Amino acid sequence: VQLVESGGGSVQSGGSLRLSCVASGAGLNINAMGWYRQAPGKQREFVAGIDTVGYTNYVDAVKGRFTISRDNAKNTVFLQMNSLKPDDTAVYYCNAENVVHTIEGTKYIEVWGQGTLVTVSS
Repeated sequence: VQLVESGGGSVQSGGSLRLSCVASGAGLNINAMGWYRQAPGKQREFVAGIDTVGYTNYVDAVKGRFTISRDNAKNTVFLQMNSLKPDDTAVYYCNAENVVHTIEGTKYIEVWGQGTLVTVSS
C-alpha cells in the first residue's frame, strides 16, 4: 500500500491550500486516514483525522481553519487549509490505517506518505 500526497506549496499568510492524498496498492482496505505535520526542529504532530463514516478530529491549533474530508470510493483524503499562518509551515504527511485479515487474525498496518512541504510567509 502506498500513499501519495500533493498540493503543497508556498502561500502568504491568510492564504489557502488544499492537500490531497491517494492510497493505492494491493490489499487496500483503508480504515482511518489523517494528516500529520513536522515543522523544522520540531517533532511530528497530529493535525487532523477522519474515519470511514466521516467522524473528524483536529488539533486545537487548526480548528476552524482546516477541514479534513475523504472520498472512500477513491481512497483519497483531503485537507483544506484556510487562513494559513507562518506557524503552519511544515512538511505535511498523510497517514492511513490499512486493515489486513489473515488466518492469524486482523492486523492494522500504519502507512505513511512521503510528505509535502507547505510554506507560509508573513
